[in-house]
Amino acid sequence: MAATGGLMFGYDVGVSGGVTSMDPFLQKFFPTVYKRTKEKGLDSNYCKYDNQGLQLFTSSLYLAGLTATFFASYTTRKLGRRLTMLIAGCFFIIGVVLNAAAQDLAMLIIGRILLGCGVGFANQAVPLFLSEIAPTRIRGGLNILFQLNVTIGILFANLVNYGTAKISGGWGWRLSLGLAGFPAALLTLGALFVVETPNSLIERGYLEEGKEVLRKIRGTDNIEPEFLELVEASRVAKEVKHPFRNLLQRKNRPQLIISVALQIFQQFTGINAIMFYAPVLFSTLGFGNSAALYSAVITGAVNVLSTVVSVYSVDKLGRRILLLEAGVQMLLSQIIIAIILGIKVTDTSDNLSHGWGIFVVVMICTYVAAFAWSWGPLGWLIPSETFPLETRSAGQSVTVCVNLLFTFVMAQAFLSMLCHFKYGIFLFFSGWIFVMSLFVFFLLPETKNVPIEEMTERVWKQHWLWKRFMVDEDDVDIVKKNGHANGYDPTSRL
Repeated sequence: MAATGGLMFGYDVGVSGGVTSMDPFLQKFFPTVYKRTKEKGLDSNYCKYDNQGLQLFTSSLYLAGLTATFFASYTTRKLGRRLTMLIAGCFFIIGVVLNAAAQDLAMLIIGRILLGCGVGFANQAVPLFLSEIAPTRIRGGLNILFQLNVTIGILFANLVNYGTAKISGGWGWRLSLGLAGFPAALLTLGALFVVETPNSLIERGYLEEGKEVLRKIRGTDNIEPEFLELVEASRVAKEVKHPFRNLLQRKNRPQLIISVALQIFQQFTGINAIMFYAPVLFSTLGFGNSAALYSAVITGAVNVLSTVVSVYSVDKLGRRILLLEAGVQMLLSQIIIAIILGIKVTDTSDNLSHGWGIFVVVMICTYVAAFAWSWGPLGWLIPSETFPLETRSAGQSVTVCVNLLFTFVMAQAFLSMLCHFKYGIFLFFSGWIFVMSLFVFFLLPETKNVPIEEMTERVWKQHWLWKRFMVDEDDVDIVKKNGHANGYDPTSRL
């Protein structure tokens, strides 16, 4: 029920690309773009949809989500994970109503901003909720249910767009935007029925309720050791008065660096650019409107199935192996796509034959599959399980904030980048994939099957680089003083 927050997020991602390729929608809100798509030879194939207003329709949601994240961090900590999900559901419902009834661009953008507030609150609370409520041995799989729902939401949106594009009368786009009310209602109802996490209850002083919930979700009375661990973690957390400032402490730096890097890298794989604008991208490559939406449905289906692979393999194979394998697969498929488009699609000729068109779709599906069992779910899973309780809410807030900031950047820039880089856009993303694979190989430790409370001892203190940060700043100062008193520099050892 909690993971339906991902369903809403995914639907928002998927629906915008399909709607922006519908003629009635473009005619009403973006007449200049509509004119460009209809007049042959007026503009480069790659530049047909290059319009800042059109990009703002998609990206405004993520800018609003970024701002809402900071408020969501407070509510997650003070009011609990469950109530934060309920607030997210309410934002979603109001945003959907405004979008479906939009009469002008301002109303449309305000609706998207409210949806963005919902995304900010949902993305803050749901991964935390899932990480805290899951038993250690299946924490990865349960957490990935959030990402699985994101992919189902994208597929659902693509199917809806495919159907509504055929509606005569020009109101199909309203139905596409209005059906977002279904996942919004699911999340709101879900938040009413799920229990609060024991971590959150204990953190807010409800020890007996926390113990009872822990007994209920573990299905056993033998929960005393885990309960005492949570109480101790909560005691330590309460000593931290400024969680955001505490994030910058030396011992929290590895988790912060990895969380921020994963979010930036996740966007620079190019996945959201392709998912937002899949129908627009396929139209640019010479597919007709109907064929473009159909191709987007295929990539959406591959996305869902591949995320299921991750649910079953992440706790068996581990996080690192999935990320490294996917890096190779994504790199090769992006380079192949760039070569085909470089040869076959020019500024004024979209001479992509049926055979080559199918091959491009296959390559994009290969790329999407690799992302869906690696960077998609693990970009959210790893940060949610690595922060200690005292900085977990603040850490998740920074994670969501960075993710939405770079999602906004990609959504706002992609159509312009496509216009200027042309087929080189895929080479740009493949270069980033190479860099992020090196980062994983050298700097990302394995976290599978490690209880969240034991991460510091079993993961960070064992890593060749990050163990240097696991010394408190006070200890470093003491060692420095003692070392200088004895006539040598101890920081070389630290």
